[in-house]
Amino acid sequence: MVNHVTTKLDQLNLVDKFLFDEIMEDIDSYRAVVSILLENEVELIRKPETEKELRVSPQLRQIRLDTISMDQEKKIYYTEMQKRNTGNLIRRSRYYQAQLDVSLLEPGSTDFNILNDSCFILIAPFDIFGRGLFRYTFEGVCRECPDLKLEDGSVRIFINTKGKNREDFSQEFLDFMIYLTSSTDETAGNTKSKRIKMLHDNVRKIRISEKLGVKYMQRWEELEYARQDGKNEGEMLKLIQLICKKMRKQKPISEIAEDLEEEIQIIQPIYEIAQNFAPDYDYEGVYKEYCTRYIPREE
Repeated sequence: MVNHVTTKLDQLNLVDKFLFDEIMEDIDSYRAVVSILLENEVELIRKPETEKELRVSPQLRQIRLDTISMDQEKKIYYTEMQKRNTGNLIRRSRYYQAQLDVSLLEPGSTDFNILNDSCFILIAPFDIFGRGLFRYTFEGVCRECPDLKLEDGSVRIFINTKGKNREDFSQEFLDFMIYLTSSTDETAGNTKSKRIKMLHDNVRKIRISEKLGVKYMQRWEELEYARQDGKNEGEMLKLIQLICKKMRKQKPISEIAEDLEEEIQIIQPIYEIAQNFAPDYDYEGVYKEYCTRYIPREE
């Protein structure tokens, strides 16, 4: 069995999938997030579905959307929180768009004009395109006639929380970029945005929920088992070494997770064990202790 580590919901930020999904189940919260990101009031009419699974055929790869909802005009909004740059996010957004479009049509339907308009929003604490923008919006445009849009009803938007073009955005948008990666009382207290304050009230409720604390631990165990299934000893030792090097520089766990582009619940058990090996940080020793605590033995 996996030994339980101390639940640290209070260390999660909105950029962490678990917290993001829990918050987005509330329609007012999802409405606030989409409205802030688009800088336009969006009136959602359908309760958001989180971690919605789509598989249009048993032979095709299943996808899981972080959050999906619909507005009054039946436009679909689906949002993906992506903390780690996997190097395939642009093409992945294309695949998600295709799967969603197929799921919107009834079998045998021949009228493609009934396809809902859709808006895909990917949020990340890094710049996929390297142009320094907070927001990248893609719609079909003719290369030969740049003023001619395809107008197929779909738009894909990529949010980079570390953009540079501050002058192009509202203060609420800029404050939210900070709040996504630093969802603290201090950050929420520094903004005048009622929507961000409302989101933070919900974040605080989740952090003190015993029920969600148990759910978080169960999710951590699932992630950890999956992690072990695909990671060999050499890879684990490399991860431990990287964590320990940053601990020598006295970096906090949240910063280490961000630097290594790993979920904080993956970093946390290694971090806690490594503290007992300071200041020399015996990597082999940390690994052995980690295996003893968290790798289940076959009976």
